[in-house]
Amino acid sequence: MGVGFVSKLMSEALFQTLLISAPMLGLSLIVGLTISIFQATTSIQEQTLTFVPKIVVVLGSIIVFGSWIINSMINFTMRIFSYIPGMVK
Repeated sequence: MGVGFVSKLMSEALFQTLLISAPMLGLSLIVGLTISIFQATTSIQEQTLTFVPKIVVVLGSIIVFGSWIINSMINFTMRIFSYIPGMVK
């Protein structure tokens, strides 16, 4: 198990993390930006106004994308397990 293998494994793990979190973060960003524009146009400066819609959107995106996230994590875990025989050398 060399430095190249560990580097490849870490980059795959980081990419997997970014891929899995992208739907929730993207939708949360869109909702936050929309609410910020609404607050700027109506002069409502309530800081807690953005929390509830963001939480609802994140939970909804977990429900919608949950099966894809689980399948993606299962595939990544199986790929990691397939590397084990090569690590034992």
